[in-house]
Formats: sequence, C-alpha cells, structure tokens
Amino acid sequence: MSGGPDPSIRIGPTPPISRRRYGASRGLPIMQPMGTTSRTGIFIVDDFPTMRDRLRELIGDIDGVEVVGDAGTPDEAIAGILRTHPDCVLLDYQLEGGTGVDVLRAVHPQLPRIAFIVLTNHATTQHRRACLDAGARYFFDKSTEFTRIRSAIAELDATSH
Repeated sequence: MSGGPDPSIRIGPTPPISRRRYGASRGLPIMQPMGTTSRTGIFIVDDFPTMRDRLRELIGDIDGVEVVGDAGTPDEAIAGILRTHPDCVLLDYQLEGGTGVDVLRAVHPQLPRIAFIVLTNHATTQHRRACLDAGARYFFDKSTEFTRIRSAIAELDATSH
C-alpha cells in the first residue's frame, strides 16, 4: 500500500451533468418530482385524552387533514406546536396547569399564521374576548358548536391551499 491517495477516488467537486441528456436543450420539459398533495397539519390540545380521541375521530376523515401532534398541558402544547408548526391548533380553553390563553400568548406572536380554534365549556363573552384578543381565529362552545369544528377546518384548508 502506497502513502498517496487512491487515484480511483475522486476528490473535489464532480463535473456538472449535461442538461442536454435530459431534453432541456430541445425545449422539452424537465420532469419535476412526483407531486405530493398538500396536507393541513392539526395539533390537538385538551387535558382529557378521551376528548383528544374524540377530536381525532371528528376530523379524521376530512380529506387533506393530518393530526401532527397532541398535548394535555400548556407547556406540552407550546413545545409541541413550536416543534411541529401545524396549520391549525384545536385548543381547549381550560387545561391542567393553565389555559388556552396561556398557549395563545406564548405561540401566536411567534407563529401568527397558525389558525387557533378554541373549544370550551366556558363560552362567556369574557372568555371569547380574551381568546380572540390573544390570537384565536375561532371560538366554539363545546356543548352547542362542536360540529362547527369540521367546517372551520375545511374553510381553513380551502383558503390555505
């Protein structure tokens, strides 16, 4: 074995590939990567696992929607949302160790494009105003407006893609 580099191993940049080989010089279109359908990423935040499961079921069959994560506390929610950058967050108002407003105040200034849909059993005017002021796009009463979640997500999906 000699002390020099192996002459069969090329060191340095490789020469460019001729575009002619792929038809570009003849005016033919260059193939693009296979198209992927754009999906709306949803993050679910509720302190009850059964409610998170129910929300997954509710939105699970909406075309183009994918649950990208879930959490049960404000701290878990903030970390998960900042990590996954979803298009939409389904956010319960009352959480173990805080509220949805805490999550909104921590995340919305950093990621203002995320659509927050707040769900609550505390649908007072004060709760609604606090959530909307903190960046929520929608505010739904769980007991009377639960089914509106699907149409809100469909509306978000239609406007974002």
